Amino acid sequence: MSEEKTPGTDAPRPGRRTPLVIAAVAIAAAIGLTAAVGLGGNDDKASGPVAEVSGGTDSTKAATVLDRPFTKPDLVLTDTKGQKYDLRERTKGKPTLIYFGYTHCPDVCPMTMSNIAIARKQLPKADQDKLQVVFVTTDPQRDTSAELAKWLPAAGDPSFTGLTGDFSAIQAGARQIGIGIDPPKVENGNVVSMHGAQVIAFSPTTDQGYVLYGEDASIDDYAKDLPKIIKGENP
Repeated sequence: MSEEKTPGTDAPRPGRRTPLVIAAVAIAAAIGLTAAVGLGGNDDKASGPVAEVSGGTDSTKAATVLDRPFTKPDLVLTDTKGQKYDLRERTKGKPTLIYFGYTHCPDVCPMTMSNIAIARKQLPKADQDKLQVVFVTTDPQRDTSAELAKWLPAAGDPSFTGLTGDFSAIQAGARQIGIGIDPPKVENGNVVSMHGAQVIAFSPTTDQGYVLYGEDASIDDYAKDLPKIIKGENP
């Protein structure tokens, strides 16, 4: 989970980079991941789903293919136009990347959105139109629909979907795909946000989340993999 502190003036500070994830501990350790237990911020009784990392790990690849894919989160939130957005319904049958973050994030969130946006522009126009990129805020109190509408085109791309809503619903949706987030809190005048920094890719053929990217995935990593993800193939 990445801890990122934003001063009251929102001046950037480096975050602590500790990838959060999932499962098959022996395999995960080999690729720098850690097992995650009890992913909820306030619900100590609930733990996140367990995913298994595909065998034959290749340290040169940014993508982690999951043997047990995630079901797409059952999330109904509000988009940048203030309209209801049913994630499952609106992205059904479409290649989809989902990321949980916040607009006041000093580094990882804008970098991730920018990397995906630049890689997307390298795709043929038809494939660009197919790809859905969904950014779900972990800081809904500050990240209103209007704020997301301003931030996403600058940090990523105007085609990206930004979602906000009730924090408990967002936290539960993140937990469904193995991502832990905590409510933002103020410590010594700083806003502290804890959230997993993974991008989950969902197949257009199964609507299952079968590929995971950590915060270190580069533009080249996404550019290389997106054509296959759009077809529902393993990168």
